[in-house]
Amino acid sequence: MKRNYSAFAEDIPAYSGPKVARATHADLKQLSAIPGHIYTRPELQILPGQRRFSKMPWLVPMLELLPPTSISHLKEWGLSTIFVLAKNYNKLVHVWESVTAMVELWHPQTNSFIFPEFEATILLEELEIMLGLPRYQRGEEFAISYTVEQINSWSILAYITTKKNDLYSMTSGMHVHLLPIAQWIISQCKRKTTNYTAIAKVAAICICGVILFLEADGAISFGNLSIIDSISEDMKIGQAVLGFLYAGLTSVALGGPFYGSVVALELWMGMHVQFRAVEDLTMECKTMLNHPLAYVGGRLHMSPRAWCKTAQVKGILAWRQYLRSLTVADFDMRPRFMHGRTIHLPQRAGLALRLLGNGALVSYNPDRCHLQCGAARTVVPLLSHFPPIQERKRGDAQDERDMRSTIVHWEGCATSAIQAEVEEDDKAIMEYIEALKKLQPVGGNN
Repeated sequence: MKRNYSAFAEDIPAYSGPKVARATHADLKQLSAIPGHIYTRPELQILPGQRRFSKMPWLVPMLELLPPTSISHLKEWGLSTIFVLAKNYNKLVHVWESVTAMVELWHPQTNSFIFPEFEATILLEELEIMLGLPRYQRGEEFAISYTVEQINSWSILAYITTKKNDLYSMTSGMHVHLLPIAQWIISQCKRKTTNYTAIAKVAAICICGVILFLEADGAISFGNLSIIDSISEDMKIGQAVLGFLYAGLTSVALGGPFYGSVVALELWMGMHVQFRAVEDLTMECKTMLNHPLAYVGGRLHMSPRAWCKTAQVKGILAWRQYLRSLTVADFDMRPRFMHGRTIHLPQRAGLALRLLGNGALVSYNPDRCHLQCGAARTVVPLLSHFPPIQERKRGDAQDERDMRSTIVHWEGCATSAIQAEVEEDDKAIMEYIEALKKLQPVGGNN
């Protein structure tokens, strides 16, 4: 997260009124104007690369040995869905062509995907529901301030051992290796020890490290280790997970490494992008039977037909063509799992949340994505006055002020209920789309 993101941000003007908004929205579609953006380098092989996201032979055997009491602790902490995904991790099939084509549409300043007619992003509320994470409620704003405090990562590893040689074997630089941690869990389970809470806490590190915070093959950062550990203290981590994913998307969009939850990204794509390439929706696609949606689709009100719709979209070129011509009709604006849910929206233009993570601060502008939030309008709001991604310098006075500022922003957000019927807002949506149709695509987006 040490990449300098300010260079391209300075070249993109802020919105200032309807007329400028329309022109600037057209500029947003000119992703090729962003220095180093992978949109201009279609030959670049960005995923999976560098042994990231490989299968981990130790993961499932470890989970199968967990005592029932430890599993109950994981469920109490809101990790049921993460546990299910982890148990099936070695079966998961990632459709890298679709992920790559989607990442190529990521705008690093707005933190949204730029489609021909609209913008869309991964909303905090969507992420919490898709992954089954504990959700923020109104009145809990100050609960997110725990990330202000410096957490001693070595004390977390003390659950496992206090021997320095063992601790050093589990770490390298600022990263923690998950394999020796899993080996400790296996040894405890085989010895039938009764330290169920410690086993659950360490198991949470492994499953969250793999599903939510993986940075390299089988390793996570010290900062994310402390975030995972906070789950057992009844802390909410949705903001940290989403901020980490946003930062990873920006990194790969600029030609850097990908990190963050690729599982969350694929769940979001599967919930929103309505693929119409297959006439017979009963046709079975063996690849998609092991898509992440296959394991959590039921609780998200998804039919097995949903993850077979991509059967005929194959290859990077086909995915690029499909996503770069995606229409509003093929984008599920309000998936069923969001019906009746509330989302946080800024009360005025320019007020954006900042997602908290131990590595970076990321601006969050859900009000830009009108079709998802049910607040369709033709005027694109002001961008946040914060940079899109800013490296955190933990422990200093500025970091303290940044965190408190984030809490103020969270408090300043109003809630908006998602209606169950899309038809109720058809008129407003059509007005928005008609205005955007007047915008002509700018070079490099064909």
